[in-house]
Amino acid sequence: MGFLSIFLGSIGLGIGFVLGVCLGFYFFIYSDPKFEEFEDPVVKPLSELDVTGLLDLIPEIPLWLKNPDYDRVDWLNKFVSSMWPYLDKAICASIRQTTEPILADYIGHGHRPIEAITFETLSLGTLPPTFQGVKVCETNENQLVMEPAIKWAGNPNVVLGVKVYSLHIKIQLVDLQVFLVPRVVLKPLVPAFPCFSTVLVSLMEKPHVDFGLKVLGGDVMSIPGLYQFMQDIIIKEVAKLYLWPQTLEIPILDPTFGIVKKPVGVLHVKVVQATKLMKMDILGLSDPYVKLKLSGEMRPSKKTTIKKRTLNPVWNEIFKLVVTDPQAQTLQVNVYDWDKVGSHDRLGMQVVPLKMLTPNETMELTLDLLKNTNIVDPHKKQQRGQIMLEMTYAPFKDDNEVFSGPLTPIKRDNSVGSGCESPSGFGAGVLLVTIQGAEDVEGEHHSNPYAMVIFRGETKKTKRVRRTRDPKWNEEFQFMLEEPPIQDKIHIKIMSKRSRMSFHYKESLGHVDINLADVVYNGRINHKFNLIDSKNGLVHVELRWRET
Repeated sequence: MGFLSIFLGSIGLGIGFVLGVCLGFYFFIYSDPKFEEFEDPVVKPLSELDVTGLLDLIPEIPLWLKNPDYDRVDWLNKFVSSMWPYLDKAICASIRQTTEPILADYIGHGHRPIEAITFETLSLGTLPPTFQGVKVCETNENQLVMEPAIKWAGNPNVVLGVKVYSLHIKIQLVDLQVFLVPRVVLKPLVPAFPCFSTVLVSLMEKPHVDFGLKVLGGDVMSIPGLYQFMQDIIIKEVAKLYLWPQTLEIPILDPTFGIVKKPVGVLHVKVVQATKLMKMDILGLSDPYVKLKLSGEMRPSKKTTIKKRTLNPVWNEIFKLVVTDPQAQTLQVNVYDWDKVGSHDRLGMQVVPLKMLTPNETMELTLDLLKNTNIVDPHKKQQRGQIMLEMTYAPFKDDNEVFSGPLTPIKRDNSVGSGCESPSGFGAGVLLVTIQGAEDVEGEHHSNPYAMVIFRGETKKTKRVRRTRDPKWNEEFQFMLEEPPIQDKIHIKIMSKRSRMSFHYKESLGHVDINLADVVYNGRINHKFNLIDSKNGLVHVELRWRET
């Protein structure tokens, strides 16, 4: 009898628990969510609050008041508030367009009991999100970094209708509260509207999300344990996707549009000789020289020496050209006859696509010179001689292949070939110097600054910017080197020059010497350097060492 009473008591307890849960859930049903009216929160002035109420408001104080790094953005809140009725409709239309195809996958396939899922009501409510402040992070990179603090205590009205076995169920989202601090990165900055090509969004801390979820009019989030369970799932899934360093990437422009391509390798060209060139002089000879240029490059052409009075010149001269796109670029070879007076006559030309070259392998080419590349030109078949070249494309090492210790000579593969000795040397490469700009450079007599880059006796200059103390240049210079410049320094001088001659025609605004050892070991540095002989002047320089 004792066992039977315990058994019957357990059954009664189970039945009572189930009935209690059902009755409790039933009493939650008090209205139809479709016709429920939403009320704006009650707002009271601070003078009417007691001490307890004021303490409760401390977490709500905006970040621009707590943290001096955050700027107040009342204008942005006013803008969002005015635009919110239109943003509401636009965002809801985007939500419908995005989610309806996803919801359709759960309808009627296989043994799924769901017959239909529709948005009966979709509105973000009348209360827009507010920006508690915005922090703009200064970096030396070609990007803009912002961290807005966003808080949204909204009154959305989102009702989802689900039809299961002919039973119509309404699911409503209410009382949504969101607080998050995302990092928004606009990069890279380009000279085309809207002046950035990609938006990267990541969360700097786990977001706070609170909401109510009503089913058949009852708030299921009131069920004990369910609220915390849902909170943990939402925060965990959102953090998994977007918590830094995870990012959401939103493309705005074509990644290649308006962006200067970075060097990826070096083309070594040995101009060996030419034969049977055209006769251009009265004596039946020519004074030939060769110009080499890569397509898509704005830099001056490389030139050989001039060979006087010959139709079969021999040069054996080696040139190096920086490659940015080996699949699309071509080497343009032009042979000219030098004249003392007037323009130089072109004896012939030829084009070599770089995609026909195998990296780190030398190709010997004998090319027939043409008048031009027009296939319908009747003079194209006229014999203009031949030119012999040896070409080697040496790609740079990957960025992650940086030096981790003292440099040692690196033996290269002999497949590079003997025609271009530099690729098989010890650490040949390119030093890339980008002068981004300067700050607080002011002369005693005038401020028309430009930068001079002096390295191993070679001097290169940026353009001159008139009447400014904070010039922006963003100009890149290249130095081809046979070995890493570990023991070298690069000298950068900021100068000012008047547009016309005067007593103070030029003036030094400061200079700096930069050791290149760190650039070689790290592959890249991007820093603002204090100018010597300048009170507060800075120069922003990016240095990269790319080794073949």
